[in-house]
Amino acid sequence: MEFTSVDDVLDFAIKNEENARAFYLDLSEKMDNKAMRRIFMDFAEEELKHKRKLMDVKDGKLLEPSKKKVLDLKIADYLADVDEEGEIDYQKALILAMKREKNAFKLYTDLAEAIEDNEGLRDTFLALAQEEAKHKLYFEREYDNVIYKHN
Repeated sequence: MEFTSVDDVLDFAIKNEENARAFYLDLSEKMDNKAMRRIFMDFAEEELKHKRKLMDVKDGKLLEPSKKKVLDLKIADYLADVDEEGEIDYQKALILAMKREKNAFKLYTDLAEAIEDNEGLRDTFLALAQEEAKHKLYFEREYDNVIYKHN
């Protein structure tokens, strides 16, 4: 994808956050367990916060990247892809969420690398990448605690 302006980049990122929110809301509706449903609804809210941050950036506000790197358990790297269609149990939902957050991290990292002449915007994308890494870590820990420990 080619961007012709900073607004194009931000609009793309905002759309990505809207899609992520819809994804988590959809996952929440597929969960039988109320606690699991709540977890995915909370993540939908997190993606809405990211969208708001990006809209603030469009209005001139910038974010500072985290100085501390987020732990990567790399669980998502070793799991097979799963299909979003059909029945989705908690294990499948966690895999989908991990992979989605991994892709979001990569997207924001790539966007940061593509920004050559705007350090503030680059830092904003790095900050969002770290937030996505935190989400991925949450799902990896949940997978480790719930799925690995029961198998």
